[in-house]
Amino acid sequence: MTIPEKVINRLTMYHFILEDMEGSEKYVSSTKFANFLNIDNSQVRKDLKYVDNQGKCRVGFEVESLKRKIEECLGFKKTKDVFIIGAGNLGSALAKYDSFNDYGLNVIAMFDKDLKKIGTTINGKKVFDIVKINELTGKMGVKTAILTVPREFAQEVASYVAKSGIKYIWNFTTCILDVPKDVKVWNENLIGSFLQFTQNDNDI
Repeated sequence: MTIPEKVINRLTMYHFILEDMEGSEKYVSSTKFANFLNIDNSQVRKDLKYVDNQGKCRVGFEVESLKRKIEECLGFKKTKDVFIIGAGNLGSALAKYDSFNDYGLNVIAMFDKDLKKIGTTINGKKVFDIVKINELTGKMGVKTAILTVPREFAQEVASYVAKSGIKYIWNFTTCILDVPKDVKVWNENLIGSFLQFTQNDNDI
């Protein structure tokens, strides 16, 4: 079953809420989710149908059970090893974000071309010379890379990474990448998200 991207985003938000509630509350209603996220109550119920978890009338959803069902549905417990390409400020910040592990994302190495960074470690992740990615992709069986290099180098690096065997690129640059058809790219549009958030707020 294919889950729409917007539903996946909301399911992860429900999971954040459930994590905060676990241990203190036994049940949660769809109305509570809706109020937290400022969405319609009916949308919450539609989303939760994807996780095959039935709530109890006038009681709601059992917190622990629903949390576990979302984890199973989205594959949180299935670890996915990834590389970070670019050991600058953003790449380093992502390497230090330990909560990735809670959702099955395991950063095992970083890559850069800066000689001052190569050989160092960031939060236990070693920084390798980018020329090593072809060798280590095959050796470690990694299929996913997070791209955080400067925009002017993004296309060149993405092409190089794709040739190494990487099949999924999480792109944090502002460059729209041209990659082979068998490589999937997810563009993390931080600027677009900010503009959507602030477009109707004259106080910002």
